[in-house]
Amino acid sequence: MNVIIKGTNLELHEDLKAYVNEKIGGLKKFIENENIDKSAIMARVELAKTTQHHQQGDIYKAEVNLQMTKKMLRVVVESDDIYKAIDEVKDKLKVAITDYKDEKNTKIRKGARIIKKLKNISPLAWAKGEFKKYKNRREE
Repeated sequence: MNVIIKGTNLELHEDLKAYVNEKIGGLKKFIENENIDKSAIMARVELAKTTQHHQQGDIYKAEVNLQMTKKMLRVVVESDDIYKAIDEVKDKLKVAITDYKDEKNTKIRKGARIIKKLKNISPLAWAKGEFKKYKNRREE
């Protein structure tokens, strides 16, 4: 997984870059089981120092855009500490990755259930075209 780090209104020192690479790079174990090219996965991390109208002090933002082959996951977190923002964005990205994997597995299982139901239809019903009635009932 490639991790690209960008800093806005914030100096990126080596400790911060290493921390981001450790946290965001550690998420690749959740993606390893997928049948996708690992070199095509790119995480763009933007760390910024922002201020809001009603908030006082330093407010930090951590934003991650995780580009996979067919899907892009985006997570944004604001916090009063940059390290806390990185930890929270890692946790939310982990949840987003597992949700994406669960959604994909659900679609595969749904297709398998439909095929199983069609296999249980007798050959005589296939010959008479009875399965078309089943299909029309499902569409209505």
